[in-house]
Amino acid sequence: MAVYGPDQPLPIALAIGPFVICPVLYWLLIQWGRRGMSPAPPTANPAAVNSNPEPTPEPTPVRPIEPAEEAQLRDCFPWSTFYIHNIEYRPQAVICRGQLRTSPTDAYEKIRRNIENQFGDRFLVLLQEGLNNKPFFALVPNPQARKDRPAERSQLSRPFLAVGLVIATLFTTAVVGVQLASSNNTTPSATITQLHEGLPYAVALLAILGIHEMGHYLTARFHKILVTLPYFIPIPFFPGTFGAFIQMRSPVPNRKALFDVSIAGPVAGFVATLPLLIWGLANSQVVPIPEKAGTLDPDALNPGYSILLAVLSKLALGAQLTADKAIDLHPVAIAGFLGLVVTALNLMPVGQLDGGHIVHAMFGQRTGAAIGQIARFLVLGLALVQPGFWLWAIILFFMPIADEPALNDVTELDNKRDIIGLLVLALLVLIILPAPRFITNLLQI
Repeated sequence: MAVYGPDQPLPIALAIGPFVICPVLYWLLIQWGRRGMSPAPPTANPAAVNSNPEPTPEPTPVRPIEPAEEAQLRDCFPWSTFYIHNIEYRPQAVICRGQLRTSPTDAYEKIRRNIENQFGDRFLVLLQEGLNNKPFFALVPNPQARKDRPAERSQLSRPFLAVGLVIATLFTTAVVGVQLASSNNTTPSATITQLHEGLPYAVALLAILGIHEMGHYLTARFHKILVTLPYFIPIPFFPGTFGAFIQMRSPVPNRKALFDVSIAGPVAGFVATLPLLIWGLANSQVVPIPEKAGTLDPDALNPGYSILLAVLSKLALGAQLTADKAIDLHPVAIAGFLGLVVTALNLMPVGQLDGGHIVHAMFGQRTGAAIGQIARFLVLGLALVQPGFWLWAIILFFMPIADEPALNDVTELDNKRDIIGLLVLALLVLIILPAPRFITNLLQI
């Protein structure tokens, strides 16, 4: 639509082409992967092989610890802390089941220290909740054991790559900003010469996304989690970037750390979004609502798209905004509106999204997964009312529902974090729900 205009239909070749090309590409990739597998060499004399058949020995099960080390492992579990009933050996884990006799936090810290004293950094120690709601300990091989720490940290901090991506994203978003600021279609050469006109949109959007990711980054560093610098993803079309991301390279220690890291990004991004959005709305133009206005048309945005947007629009524009008016958004307002969209999408309580981590930390892994499943269907129902949510519904249904557990996934949050989590989920509702009639009547929009 951005290329062909709102009145031009999408070309049939462009609409059908991806559905034809993608299966062919997938098939080619599968075939190339099969060619890379070397076949077994042929046997020179099959009769000689079968003449003296011998029983094939059964494979020896892989054990993370030696049988002689089991006594040392049992000594790591004081009976007054966690009384072991049995030890189960898996190829990549040792499961210790028993009875928890103290608080999960004290038990985890004490047993983790004991295991580190006995086995060094060979294992990651997990405290998980079983299907019968009984906690159990698990020892899994530590992938970071005996690694070169300076070399590992040098891979985490790649400032030149991070700065290069920021500069590239600043350029692509500035190009988009020129197109948003110009009423006429500009040529590529004119766009370059007018690049400064796109900086308000570019700087506002990068500030929102960057502050969001820095909230995650700084909180992860506070909890001593290995994490990369934020990396932006530039794209040459609207909105100029796919956002930014960080990667955590070490496990999350507990649900409190999971909650703090997950909630810091959306809250920081929302705090950065509010003043930019209000300023952008105050400098936007009020226009009549067109007959065929799109829900998310930046040239004629209906403020009733969300409860929060309706309140902020009335606060910024005052009496200019009436029931028959829409908003022609200023480029900074477009960046602020995208900031609201990013905040809402990240707060969706599904899977690996920030909201999925938050409900996992608040209610536990299984309950969090159930909440995510319910959220999928609620967004699907919302898409029937607001067509702009169809893309969200599709993304959420293809997203894995499970979330990775923290090392200590049993210790619950304190009341303060629970309240903050509920308030943030309420913010999600205010962003995504359309303004009901009594609110629009109250605001006279």
